[in-house]
Amino acid sequence: MSTATAAREVAYAVIRATFEDGAYTDSAFREAADGAGLEGRERAQAQRLAYGAVQRRGTSDALIRRLAERSPRLLDPPVLAALRLGLYELLFAAGSADHASVNEAVELARGAGAPHATGLVNAVMRRAIRERAELLAILEHDADPAEAAMAHSVPKWLAEMWWRQLGSDAARSLLRACNEPAERALRLNTLRGSPQALAERLRGGGAAVGRADAPWPLAPPESVVLEGSLAPVLPFVADGVAVPQSRASAAVVEVLDPRPGEAVFDLCAGPGIKTGQIAARMEDRGEVISVERDPAKAEEVGAQAQRLGLRSVTVLEADAADAGLGRGFDRVLVDAPCSDLGTLASRPDVRWRKSPQGIAKLAEAQDRILRRAAVAVRPGGVLVYATCTISRDENEERVAALLDAGQRGEVPPLVPEDLGALSPALRSAVDPRCLQTRPDRDRTTGFFIARLRRDD
Repeated sequence: MSTATAAREVAYAVIRATFEDGAYTDSAFREAADGAGLEGRERAQAQRLAYGAVQRRGTSDALIRRLAERSPRLLDPPVLAALRLGLYELLFAAGSADHASVNEAVELARGAGAPHATGLVNAVMRRAIRERAELLAILEHDADPAEAAMAHSVPKWLAEMWWRQLGSDAARSLLRACNEPAERALRLNTLRGSPQALAERLRGGGAAVGRADAPWPLAPPESVVLEGSLAPVLPFVADGVAVPQSRASAAVVEVLDPRPGEAVFDLCAGPGIKTGQIAARMEDRGEVISVERDPAKAEEVGAQAQRLGLRSVTVLEADAADAGLGRGFDRVLVDAPCSDLGTLASRPDVRWRKSPQGIAKLAEAQDRILRRAAVAVRPGGVLVYATCTISRDENEERVAALLDAGQRGEVPPLVPEDLGALSPALRSAVDPRCLQTRPDRDRTTGFFIARLRRDD
């Protein structure tokens, strides 16, 4: 057993679970932190170290190659995990003394059964201290995709894709934002009161929230930004008064614009965040059919509806591309499975799980679901397509493919509505009729939104 602090032990366990066992970082963290009984500041420190070290794996591995003078692939997994955590703490995490970072990294490797490598861990960490200024200077260089991938810790293919699709300046800005703290926002459940009254309830409970009417393009009035700790709002979340949801995510339903008494089809609904928002915007009057293929996520949709006090929601455990799900809906939302590249700041391991091949497969699935959605919406009805990614292949090109299918008669004809005219600041550079939010520019998650109307 090591003598490292409990917070570092948990962070170390999460790093190993993520990269050795393929676990999702957020789930691994909850399991490890709950098992260790971490609360308050200690839990927050463990999460900061775990998430940061996972995010910065690409940078740390490049520096390990330099400092250890060998490929990270040649290191035993417990040693590599100790170095990834130690270098993150040494170079990117404020508040720890250098000697503590070195000693803890050594102890973690020793406690994991790698006493033979403690000398290597100690040497690499101490060399990093000596060369810290030079190492940090190297990370200032992002003149091309290869440098940017190393400096901002993303796969090279991702840096190259954004360079090609967005241009070098926008790509650099977006890559920098991937390692900054993510927005913490809430949507207030307007079935429980007005946004202003509910915001005051949260403040009375000790939560530091912004104004309920804080201006932001297309953000509904029930969206508020959390300026302090999440802890004071957790009881309100459990009671269905508030739902963690980014402003960009909430803007999707703002664009859908569901009305009381309508029939709305929410495809790919898990875990039910937008389903709940749709029903609340409809004042729980009408019908919301929420479709989710994954049984666990379908259960979450139902639990969320119950927590929010909704009666208009019906959950179907089914494939969103199934042709037999129904027709004649006033509004259809396709919040499609995607590469999640707009959420890299809040989901630390996402960048290491995606690939160009995976994006190509996702695009095929998105096309199938969109074709099903085009049939489900009634003539004159509205179809909204959204993803939480920044990828032309999954966004603008999928809309173009659906419009082409409509012109060929393969699906009902659709016409795009000009969202860019409603919110010029958020318009897509590829298709200005669509919207694309960005973490660097808009300080929220990266969402793509298109609205189409069935025209037959």
